[in-house]
Amino acid sequence: MAMNAAANLVERIVGHQTDTTITTNVSNPNVDIEKFADTSVPMKALAWQGKNHVEIIDTYKPKLVDPGDVILKVTGSTLCGSDLHLYHGSIMQMQSGDILGHEFCGIVHEVGTAVKKVQKGKRYVASFQIACGECKFCVQKLSSQCDRTNDSTVHNALFGSRTAGLFGYSHFTGGYAGGQAEWVRVPYGDVNLLELPDEVPDEKGLYLSDVLSTSYNAVQDTRVYGGDSVAIWGAGPIGLIVAMFALKNGASRVILIDNNWRLKFCKEKLPNIETLDYTALPKGKSVTTEIHERVPGGVDVCIECVAGEYAKGWAHYFEMMVGLETDTSEILNEMITSCRKFGRCGITGAYVGFTNHFNIGSLMERGIRLIGNGQAPVHKYWEEILEMIKKDEIDPTIMLTHRIPLEDLAKAYKVFDERKESIGMMKIFVETKFSGPVRAGPALSRL
Repeated sequence: MAMNAAANLVERIVGHQTDTTITTNVSNPNVDIEKFADTSVPMKALAWQGKNHVEIIDTYKPKLVDPGDVILKVTGSTLCGSDLHLYHGSIMQMQSGDILGHEFCGIVHEVGTAVKKVQKGKRYVASFQIACGECKFCVQKLSSQCDRTNDSTVHNALFGSRTAGLFGYSHFTGGYAGGQAEWVRVPYGDVNLLELPDEVPDEKGLYLSDVLSTSYNAVQDTRVYGGDSVAIWGAGPIGLIVAMFALKNGASRVILIDNNWRLKFCKEKLPNIETLDYTALPKGKSVTTEIHERVPGGVDVCIECVAGEYAKGWAHYFEMMVGLETDTSEILNEMITSCRKFGRCGITGAYVGFTNHFNIGSLMERGIRLIGNGQAPVHKYWEEILEMIKKDEIDPTIMLTHRIPLEDLAKAYKVFDERKESIGMMKIFVETKFSGPVRAGPALSRL
């Protein structure tokens, strides 16, 4: 999908200018050097340079700006499927030079004068969303809906209210520099950093920042109960971990749906799941038909872990290309018709705007609960999930296939996007010059 087509559609609907050169909150040491950079310390970072173009650049370490800020030496980051939406230019209001990366951990180097809990020299993981800790949503630990950390007027007009700011995403979500870098500034550090105990290595603790919390939220928010049958669309890292948590919640059957080698990978990691390759179905047979044959009447729960930018049919492909919609409804429609009457469908993949041909009739007539899981409120879950890791109840490294140096991260975007079986990339651990020795997962390799 062309980013300008999406921006133009939103502009027509909400009546606001959404030119991708307009920014709202530029908190990037590479873009606003005078305000945000410590020019005495160089650093390397991954920056967006345009559609399908990212580069490792030489820039400067961020500096303390507000009293609650923390400067983190990044010891681990990763690449997320939602980073590909930025890479493809599918998210509006990107600016050349934006530093990406919303999942990272590290060692505290500096703290602002108002920081009380976070301590220099200790290891922490950051929440991918930025919460203030004081608004009515933050006090309920619904941190993804913070009222104070995203000043995007376009976001407010399009969605009816703003969600929290996000690290390393677009100016649509606050314009904060991300953690695919050697250093990162963490606003409201006491709120947005969780200390990692010695027994939890970076290779496990890192993923509390997003993938673990997002997957757990999908299962908890969509309400997977003991004995439920669950279908999951998307066999990437999120789909795999959603399956893991669904089984942990007592699901009787878990069916993972995709069309590539990742299905085999997930089956090897979680032998109790079933897989469904929709490209291997007989001609004319739908995913819904196959689901109903396996589970008469449909599954109890459907969870979407793909996102709205991947059209399966030509109609949606062309409508997205010319700006008639920003997201495809194909997977949502499959979920609705594959679900039992009064079943539940949760949307965890990123959808950013409007869709066509949505099967609202089936949703209404059959009493399907359609649940927008939202950006997961990390603060609500990360302490609970950390305890699971400490007790060896879950192992985040089941999704980890590669450990690479930061210098190879731009190439990793291309490799991850291509999803070639010969490389087999699922989830990566990106190390920097500050990273310690390998404590879990694969050894360091070059792409």
